[in-house]
Amino acid sequence: MTRHRSTAANAERLRKYRPDIQGLRAVAIMMVVSMHCGILDIHGGVDVSFVLSGFLIGSQLLAEIDRTGKVSLSKFWARRFRRLAPGAAFTIVVVGVLSWIYASPFRFREYMDDGLAASLSVINWRLAENGTDYFAADGSQSPYQHFWSLGIEEQFYLAAPLVLVVAAWLSRTLFRNRILVGLVLLAVVGGSFHVGYTQTATNQPLAYFGTHARIWELTFGVLLALWAPFLSRMPRGLAAFVSWLGLGTALVTGLLITEHTPLPGYAVAGPVLGASMIIAGGCANPRFGAERLLDNPVFDFIGKVSYGWYLWHWPLLILWTHMIDWEFGYSDRFRVAVLSFLCAIAMHFIVEKRFRENVKLVVRPWRGILTGGTLTATSAVAMVVALQVPLNLSIGTAGTAAALTGFTGTESVEQAVRERNDPRISQSTLLKSPDDRGDHGCIDQLLVTSFTPYDECVIGDRTSDRTMVLLGDSHAYQWGNAFDSLGRKLNVKVVTVIKSGCSPEAYKITREDLGREYTECPQWRKTALAYIKKLKPDVIAVANRVQYTTVREGAEDTFKTLRATGAELVYLTDTPKPTFSVPDCLAEQSDHPAECTLKAETAVDLPDFRKLEREVAEEYGATVINTLPAFCADGYCPAVIGGHVVYWDNSHMTGSYAESLVPFLEPTFKQALAD
Repeated sequence: MTRHRSTAANAERLRKYRPDIQGLRAVAIMMVVSMHCGILDIHGGVDVSFVLSGFLIGSQLLAEIDRTGKVSLSKFWARRFRRLAPGAAFTIVVVGVLSWIYASPFRFREYMDDGLAASLSVINWRLAENGTDYFAADGSQSPYQHFWSLGIEEQFYLAAPLVLVVAAWLSRTLFRNRILVGLVLLAVVGGSFHVGYTQTATNQPLAYFGTHARIWELTFGVLLALWAPFLSRMPRGLAAFVSWLGLGTALVTGLLITEHTPLPGYAVAGPVLGASMIIAGGCANPRFGAERLLDNPVFDFIGKVSYGWYLWHWPLLILWTHMIDWEFGYSDRFRVAVLSFLCAIAMHFIVEKRFRENVKLVVRPWRGILTGGTLTATSAVAMVVALQVPLNLSIGTAGTAAALTGFTGTESVEQAVRERNDPRISQSTLLKSPDDRGDHGCIDQLLVTSFTPYDECVIGDRTSDRTMVLLGDSHAYQWGNAFDSLGRKLNVKVVTVIKSGCSPEAYKITREDLGREYTECPQWRKTALAYIKKLKPDVIAVANRVQYTTVREGAEDTFKTLRATGAELVYLTDTPKPTFSVPDCLAEQSDHPAECTLKAETAVDLPDFRKLEREVAEEYGATVINTLPAFCADGYCPAVIGGHVVYWDNSHMTGSYAESLVPFLEPTFKQALAD
């Protein structure tokens, strides 16, 4: 009979099986699930897992190099494929099916792109390129988003054996020891940590998802494996203390990280250090170390199914709000955690064990590689096929579609309010709406620190001697189509001076996606205002998203500077802000489209700050255009007006609806140009 591992005799300090690591794997996944589901705000679970993976892989590779002087790449990669590919492929395909059934048709296309990237283990780079905010609460998360960490691990598995073999050979040849291996690993740890720390302030998504900024965590685990023989000689009393201190460090530092902490930055070093101390202390096999807590049947079982739990908890969390008929509540967090755990158990016994314990895949590595490659290719092909499937839209038919008139006066908005239960819109218009973002003018992105005029920044009548400036953030950029047509109609060229998330009114802005103060905004604003002063425009139009951080002094500083240019000033009040993606809502609520009509009391947010900005604009001589009559009537702000979807996301109006607002804007700007 096989004895429980905790009672098995093991006099050696360096052990092949480490029950404390299995227990730590359970702690890591519980940290991840608790944080993602909102049960306990504790970060660092993925960082602990990175260290564990690096240590285990490093131990295997270094042991093989010691025995044979080389690494069997086929056996190594076969083991990785056999362990990771079946569960990942199964999850990717099943989540694709669930997304088709429950998610918005528009989101489905985006999800399948993410699923394809997850299948190919490059989703971390896709998320970095898209500037994804992992912790955003705006419905933009993908059910495949959590595959970013698996992508980094699998990229590491491709490179690690090659680097270690070369470094070990050179070290043995030149120094007859492992000193060069240690130096190479230390260089990777130091260099990667530096990149992650510095890029957190300049490009947080790249620092968070980039392999080059995260590889130090896995490499630190390999470094622990290299030091394991030395660590095993640690006095057992000291080893026990170190392991307990490590467990406390991992948990406490994980609790100290909040949603406002710049990640990864230096903060992830806490959980990494804690996990490293647990592993280091366990190398000496102390009798009263943290293993006394970590080695138990419950943690052992959780550790065994931890991979599946990680795969399943996130997609169920993202899709859960689409699957239920009630508002997501605190109890739903536990439902997702429990259901995903049950899915993990089922997948472990039905899928994972069948491949891991298949003797043929172990004896003949090429079969393991072929099997893993086939499963990976199958999930990738499934995503490609899903991208070709027509979207499941039922709203709108040719018989009920209205002419694309857009805004034709306040009566068109009033009519849209009356028709909110049966909006007149065609499927083709709805299909185009998520991409109808306007294409006139230019916008500087978050990390740009100075305004530089480009050809695409000039719209309207580009040959005119008269000049108008459109100044603001993305809520100014959304007017680009309107100002292009307006400029051509009034024979004035329009220069767009716009930066994402940067209000022209001077005040402190903190961005959660950057994890810090948005310092690029005041730097950019200073150069933009200097450019406008030098340009000497005839009219300056200001539009921006209203911010709760607005202060009167900041608004006054900007309008004072603008008034000093001698230009006529026009201020456009902010447009209503939906609290959800309007195209998604219309696609999902085909039976109840009125659910997508905004209530003005919610959509016209921050009324006190709106009033402040308007008062300052009027104080400095600006003509104010109240934009709300073009969007709202009788307490409602319709999602569809004159056959057009009004918003392409949860904040910005579509380019086509903006263009229909030219008659709404024309009288004010015609008068401003005549003055």
